[in-house]
Amino acid sequence: MWKIILVAIFLVGCTNAPADNQNTEKLIVNFETLQKDGWSDKELANVKLITAFVQNIMNNHNFDYVLENYNNDLYVQHNRNLPDGIEGLVGFLREFVQDYPDYTYDVKHIYADGDYVVFHSHATLKKEDRGNDQKGMNIIDTWRIEDGKIVEHWDSIQPLDGFMRFYAWMSGGDIRNANGVF
Repeated sequence: MWKIILVAIFLVGCTNAPADNQNTEKLIVNFETLQKDGWSDKELANVKLITAFVQNIMNNHNFDYVLENYNNDLYVQHNRNLPDGIEGLVGFLREFVQDYPDYTYDVKHIYADGDYVVFHSHATLKKEDRGNDQKGMNIIDTWRIEDGKIVEHWDSIQPLDGFMRFYAWMSGGDIRNANGVF
């Protein structure tokens, strides 16, 4: 009985945004304000690669572009709840933004260390929650780049509000790839 009540609460929280989604403004990763002076040329190139990737997949939801420009057989996904590969990530996000078309990823900090790029971001599902650090998710993403290609991804996600904690709990049990988290 308690499972039915939890699912009902979850479904009430999952109602889609109003039909005026055509007016959704795209969130832009502001590279100029996030860039660090001490990055090497290689780190700068890696950060630019990840910035363009994140802008297209997480904010623009331009999935065909991502598949054309970033898809490779080397990409290993370490988030156990996502299918492996860029195609798996795109497939997951295509479905996700059907339910949450206003989903955005607001990059707060960027760090680079050789072949590794780290983004610290605030993701939200609804336009009205953007900028509210009590809503959405606090996310740390780490990518590894090799020869100009994104080859690995790890993340750590902290739900910030009750709905996101419940969503994470409900969706957290499905293992969709065999890669370890480390």
